[in-house]
Amino acid sequence: MKTNSIWKTSVCVLASLLAAQPFVGHAQGVEYQTFIYTSEDLATEINKLSENSGATRSYMGDVFQAAAGSLKGLGAGYIISAVDLGLNAVGALFTANRRHRQEWEETVKKENVYQTRINTITDVSDFYDRPSFDGAMDPKGMRFNGIGCLRRVDKDTTFYVSCHIDRDYLHRIVNHSKFQLALDTLIISPEHSSLPNTELDIPYRFEDRKDFTLTLKMKITSSWMNEIVQLQKNQELGEFSINIRVPKEQLDERGYLRYVRQEGEPAKYKVVGESFIVPRSYMGFRDENDVYKDSWGTGEYNLSIDIKETCDVTEEYRARWKSDRKMRKAMVKTAPLAVRAWETIQRQHWDELAQAWIITTLKAPATKVTNDVLTKMKMPVKKDDKNKK
Repeated sequence: MKTNSIWKTSVCVLASLLAAQPFVGHAQGVEYQTFIYTSEDLATEINKLSENSGATRSYMGDVFQAAAGSLKGLGAGYIISAVDLGLNAVGALFTANRRHRQEWEETVKKENVYQTRINTITDVSDFYDRPSFDGAMDPKGMRFNGIGCLRRVDKDTTFYVSCHIDRDYLHRIVNHSKFQLALDTLIISPEHSSLPNTELDIPYRFEDRKDFTLTLKMKITSSWMNEIVQLQKNQELGEFSINIRVPKEQLDERGYLRYVRQEGEPAKYKVVGESFIVPRSYMGFRDENDVYKDSWGTGEYNLSIDIKETCDVTEEYRARWKSDRKMRKAMVKTAPLAVRAWETIQRQHWDELAQAWIITTLKAPATKVTNDVLTKMKMPVKKDDKNKK
């Protein structure tokens, strides 16, 4: 009876110790292991101690030993639990790594795309050099001859594309009132492009990035009035697109791809698309004899160019994502906030020598767009700067 009582007391002590500890099951992902120590010889040992040393002392000694054993079991349980928690912490580290890797991938993915649109500021008039008395789609006197785009950095041409009316398809203007373009000049350099598209000072390196591709979309729209006084406003006449992949192997010693189409040879890079010639607006008038006659104007049109540069990252760069992420964090801490604010200023003028409309776009950090910079680049001076003078 006494043995059963002692065992029950030991179990009660152990139970009270366990009750004082929070128990967490598998629902929270952490497993605790608890131990109840038992021994088949426990009853005999308690009897011997009782007979030799007195019941009270033996009783208290056995209770102490039972409690000590229980604490060892709990201690062992907590060690195991600590290992479990440690494994879960490692799991959390893996999760954080995965999250940081994903964030890095998303950041680089955004950097691998740059796009901008250049619009004419005012309507570029005079698609034809004279009015017509024959009709709205009379191609006689057509002066429009192509589209070009140039980007310069520190007086160095970093990008240039030039497309002209494809002379091999002039018959389409007469037969279908449509024209096509051919690319005759291209200067482009991945290392001098707008990639990576980031505020940080990170250069384009072939060790990090590959598959540089340039995509241009050129759209022509027009507004005109017909003979029955119906206004056709901002109608799309056509769209042209160019898609050019730039392998490293085709670059010169300065890192540029330079292409000039020789006279008579087919274009190496295809311009996809076509456009209607610009409809002339109706503009009837009375002659010197007060006779009313039909006439059509010189054709007014708008031009927009969408430039898109894309690339991908190399596997070697992906393997170094941790060190790259660390470098970026350090760069963000030191980058001035002012660099994040950019301004875009455009101007347009007619170049008599080239017989072309020149549309200039300046993009620079807001703090750099000063009156002096604008004056040197022959750009419109900001109103605030004028007032300061």
